[in-house]
Amino acid sequence: MSKNSLIKPLDYQPFLSEIKQRITASRLKAQRVANNILIELYWDIGKSIVEKQNSSNWGSAVVSQLAQDLKNSGNGKGFSRTNLFAMKQFYLFWSQDFEKVPQAVGQLPWGHLRLLLSKVKDVKTALFYAKAVIENGWSRDVMNLQIENDYHLRIGTASNNFENTLPAPQSDLAKQSLKDPYYFDFIEAGALLREREVELQLVEHISSFLLELGKGFAFIGRQYPLTINGRERFLDLLFYHTRLKCYVVVELKVGQFEPEYAGKMNYYLSAVDDLIASEDDNPTIGMILCKEKDKLDVEYALRDMNKPIGVSSYFVKSIPENLSSQLPTIEQLENEFINETNKNNS
Repeated sequence: MSKNSLIKPLDYQPFLSEIKQRITASRLKAQRVANNILIELYWDIGKSIVEKQNSSNWGSAVVSQLAQDLKNSGNGKGFSRTNLFAMKQFYLFWSQDFEKVPQAVGQLPWGHLRLLLSKVKDVKTALFYAKAVIENGWSRDVMNLQIENDYHLRIGTASNNFENTLPAPQSDLAKQSLKDPYYFDFIEAGALLREREVELQLVEHISSFLLELGKGFAFIGRQYPLTINGRERFLDLLFYHTRLKCYVVVELKVGQFEPEYAGKMNYYLSAVDDLIASEDDNPTIGMILCKEKDKLDVEYALRDMNKPIGVSSYFVKSIPENLSSQLPTIEQLENEFINETNKNNS
């Protein structure tokens, strides 16, 4: 081994990183191309089965025969009777509106597509989820969860004043970054749940929280301090949105939306813009999450605000009523603690 064989130039590490990225990108591209070819094959097989059954009056038994013959010929892997029927269903579903495999659909793995067909009954909604999977990189389980929670009905529906406070196209992107309602079903909540407890549980389940918030949210901190004129203020939750290129302040409320929440949020957004955001950042956005909200109250509260604010409701997993009634209240727990302390000190 020569003396210089182990010496790495100063610019070697960036060079190595670039090569690794190119290798990874090429492999991903190859996987996408291979997957697209496979999905197009399944489309063509499904189409052929449908056309042959229609033209020759073949019954469903021919699909079973085809699966058996493909297996006997050594080509049966991936072409079982069940999978062949799924290819037929795949073609029949999408050919309602398309002559060939839609681009977004062709990029999805077959397992995603089969699940999508079993969960969604109209083409427009299915195409929406196909595009969302590609954009957000959802696994099959995550896609299933989003479908069950009606993601397509919640995205972009939060009450907001973005059109009046943000330039296009940022206002449109901001709208599509918020939902209404949010489902925090990873939180166990009784009637006495307090705002700080919600915060703690959201941070404790930060991965699930970020998944529900959507792509682009990066968590900065909880009870984030702001020093204003010598006094400390605390933001419930602070995020940075990588696509909007701005900070996002989240305030949690366990009850009904009140108009004064908007004024307080407007104050926080001005402070974050001045004290935290850089010149390259877009205006900070505020999100008020409430257990309940009245649409007219929100509309009036936001109408003349000059900072971009959205208001959404949220749901948490409720403790069953028969169990909730058996749980001690906060006051009972405090009294029990005091009595136990007095007993030990006597």
